[in-house]
Amino acid sequence: MKIKVRKNLLEENDAIAGRIRETLSGAGVISINIMGSPGSGKTSLIEKLLPFLTKSIRAAVIEGDIASSMDTDRLREQGYEAVQINTDGACRLDANMVWHGISALDLSTIDILFIENVGNLVCPASCDIGESIRLVITSVSEGDDKPIKYPVIFQVADIVALNKIDMIGHTPFDDTRVIRAINDINPRAKVFPTSCITGSGIEELSSHILSLSESHPPRSAAAGGQSTAPQ
Repeated sequence: MKIKVRKNLLEENDAIAGRIRETLSGAGVISINIMGSPGSGKTSLIEKLLPFLTKSIRAAVIEGDIASSMDTDRLREQGYEAVQINTDGACRLDANMVWHGISALDLSTIDILFIENVGNLVCPASCDIGESIRLVITSVSEGDDKPIKYPVIFQVADIVALNKIDMIGHTPFDDTRVIRAINDINPRAKVFPTSCITGSGIEELSSHILSLSESHPPRSAAAGGQSTAPQ
């Protein structure tokens, strides 16, 4: 019975994810699910990317956190459109939460939607939220073993940002080990070393995101699981 309940929950989530994917695709919006540990620099990276991206496209952000609206407040203070989702203890966003976040946005004014997931390297990896692209952030401050210890989240990534590279040399860290591990786990993932302090790699990553926004189709069943919009 527990297995059946779990299956029903997953089927319901995937159905809503399918509705999200269909809705965003119909509106011409590319969505990017940003995943990573607490403190890896998810919000900071979004803050650094937005000035580059909004020169040519329109962007909005859905911020997922267990509690508080601190990150959303930061973005709004800088003039960016942001919607807060609090999971009240859940370790990840699910499709239903994201659907409610999208319902608060005017999709006709958006080209790219960033969805910052809850800080976690396990739970978000297995939950389809209707995204087009998955961006995983790992940082120098976390150590160089994360792709080896948490392979699933790197397996599903389209892009990996190796963040806080300004800290290399100040803490034991082997960036070649990390990049080699990511390539072994997921050769199709594009890796970008970045620093939100120095700005290194931000323009290159933003250019890649812009190119994907022009050419990337909605996530396929092979990449994200088959989803059927609820009737």
